[in-house]
Amino acid sequence: MSDTREPDRDASLSTLGTRPPFYRDATVVRWIAQVGTLILVLAALWFLATEAGDSLRARGANIDFDFISDHIGIKVGWGIDTNPDSGGRALWVGMVNTIRMAAAGIALASVIGVLVGLARLSSNWPLRRLAGVYVEALRNIPLLVQILVYAAVLASLPNVSFDMGPVSGWVHLSNKGLSIPRVFVADGFYQWAVVVLIGGVIARVTFRRLAARREQTGTQTNAGAWATGIVAAFAIVGWWVHPIFGWLGSIFDGLSDAVGSIPQGAVQLVAALAAAAVAVWWIRRFLAQHRTPAGLTRLTDDDWFRMIFAVVAAVIVVLFVAVLWPGLSSWVVNSSSDGLGVLADKFGNGRTGPPIDAMRPDIVQPGNFPNYGPAGLNLPIGFAAVYFGVVFYTAAFIAEIVRGGILAVPKGQSEAAQAVGLRRSTALRRVILPQALRVILPPVGNQYLNLTKNTSLAIAVGYSDLVQIGQTVYNQTGKTLQVMAVWMLFYLACSLTISAVVNFFNIRLRIVER
Repeated sequence: MSDTREPDRDASLSTLGTRPPFYRDATVVRWIAQVGTLILVLAALWFLATEAGDSLRARGANIDFDFISDHIGIKVGWGIDTNPDSGGRALWVGMVNTIRMAAAGIALASVIGVLVGLARLSSNWPLRRLAGVYVEALRNIPLLVQILVYAAVLASLPNVSFDMGPVSGWVHLSNKGLSIPRVFVADGFYQWAVVVLIGGVIARVTFRRLAARREQTGTQTNAGAWATGIVAAFAIVGWWVHPIFGWLGSIFDGLSDAVGSIPQGAVQLVAALAAAAVAVWWIRRFLAQHRTPAGLTRLTDDDWFRMIFAVVAAVIVVLFVAVLWPGLSSWVVNSSSDGLGVLADKFGNGRTGPPIDAMRPDIVQPGNFPNYGPAGLNLPIGFAAVYFGVVFYTAAFIAEIVRGGILAVPKGQSEAAQAVGLRRSTALRRVILPQALRVILPPVGNQYLNLTKNTSLAIAVGYSDLVQIGQTVYNQTGKTLQVMAVWMLFYLACSLTISAVVNFFNIRLRIVER
């Protein structure tokens, strides 16, 4: 009987060792499903784009972007260029105005939000109630209504006069807007920045060494104070010695000429090699992460898919640079050469003035009526109304986030700080807020995104932001879809930039286990 059973067992073992047909293999089926889905998605996108293009051409709609380089004859009310020579320049002025408002708004809204959030937790009853009224009132009034109210209030102010206040010679407020002292970058700023950068490198090395000594010996080395002092010392000394770095202008000038002479094919080759190198580096790093002392672990289907996707991405980059958009290489060369030329001019000879300068606002009368002069920072009614609106509105939300983040810290931390004799301000600065930031930072990042996008409401009060200028551009040229595409790309870039910065600090604040 044993002889009759042995062949059956061998047959079963051989059957278990055979590979199933490819159409029943789980690995093959998963790959076919993923690749097939990707092909279907790309085909659907291509079909929709083709149909949209055919429909637009059938209606006589032009979808090119020639308006970017054409003169469209519009004027901008406020910005770096009030008479742009092309549609692209006009949109760039709007982008700069939007970025200015968003950056300044984020800074002030953060300060006000933190202060109001702390006031909401104060033991002072009037202060706590006042902060509560601020939060509840501004959060529940639509932002557009607030902006219109601020614009109406500013428009009802008196006309400009030579004794204009509220602080004559320093702060002027009228129906022309707000004029405040202006701090600006002067001729010697870039040379001075080199001195400060050298000080920053030395301060960084000193900080790391003192911090390492503190970790090893346990003694207090005051690493932060030493680093700050070194940077401050270099900044002070550099205020007078910065002209010695004027020779950097000739170096940047030479680099500008050298970069401008690079052929287009060389840039394409370097871009292709860089894409291939990045793909190889990523694959090597990925395999190193899956390697154990016993050797390379068994890779899953997803692991193979990731590596193949890295290779495909590199191939797409090469095709894009060399075939689909060969002019990108020349644009990179010309832009880099122009950028180095600008730096050469900033470091040029004769720039021996102070790095930073300031001017008080003035009032002049070139005609029949006095008006704000060019010395101060003049904010028109539209800018001031939108700025105050987005700042106070966003600060109310940030205040509640700060309050919630502080309350999220375990109460035992505050009690421990009191037990060791720390003052309330010291405990808040050294114990509570560092832990609360881990809770505060992600939702505050969302508020920064909201503030940036809410600046588009400036169109309601006629401020020259990107949306308002873009509307003027497409009214003049009829390029509605193109201008809207620029809007979407710009706000997408702003959102991704803010998210990247917030995520960077969020990662730095995470708890690292030893």
